Amino acid sequence: MKNEGAARVKATETTLSVIEALQTLDGGRVNEVADYLDRSPSTVHRHLNTLLSQDFVTKNGDSYQLGMKFLTVGGAVQNSDPAYRLAKSKVDELADETGERVQFLIEEHGYRYYVHTGTGSNAVETDSQIGKQGPLHCSAAGKAILAKLPESYVDEIISRYGLPAMTPNTITDKDELYTELETVRETEIAYNFEESTEGLSAIGTAVTDANESVIGGVSISGPAHRLKADHLETELTDLLLGVANELELKIKYEL
Repeated sequence: MKNEGAARVKATETTLSVIEALQTLDGGRVNEVADYLDRSPSTVHRHLNTLLSQDFVTKNGDSYQLGMKFLTVGGAVQNSDPAYRLAKSKVDELADETGERVQFLIEEHGYRYYVHTGTGSNAVETDSQIGKQGPLHCSAAGKAILAKLPESYVDEIISRYGLPAMTPNTITDKDELYTELETVRETEIAYNFEESTEGLSAIGTAVTDANESVIGGVSISGPAHRLKADHLETELTDLLLGVANELELKIKYEL
């Protein structure tokens, strides 16, 4: 978790906030970014020009956009973890076998981040693009990860971010979440019944290393009308646990 008491550089924080604003706004003019951040246009302009000079943003007319250099940085981060490279092939295999969308995600700073998505023949479009950040408590793989983390760290995550409701089905009560996490520890399986996105259900499990430390989570997601409880709890459970077991063996003996 972040160390809020550590010394920080305000100018760097401003630059990062400008980057996040461009991402949220899908690009924008100086005044638009300044209004969004409630900062002076002159300050925002200086930071945008610095990013432009370093090729991190592009400029079309008077509108700024995030540049492809972020893709270079993100790709390097993604491929720096050998566990990701092993997970990628298994995720793609599972997507082909089930025909659904399969995700591999990790926990960092108390959030979930998607690092690879496999698309089966019947997969529907979702917002689980690479690098997307989101809360853990409303995701099948996220809950599977939470069940493997120390309770003190889970408490810290909840204390910092709360349990925001993403849909009417999201668990927002800490005691209810902890009860579900206990079941996940027993079964190694977590479910998401339209808790992150209405109309979407998922099943997930955690992936651990040889020391039983959690590396990430794998989930299979699809339309709620197709991925009903009985389907998730029978056929897909065995497939998912089998893939997670294979991946853990690979990580244990190949890394």
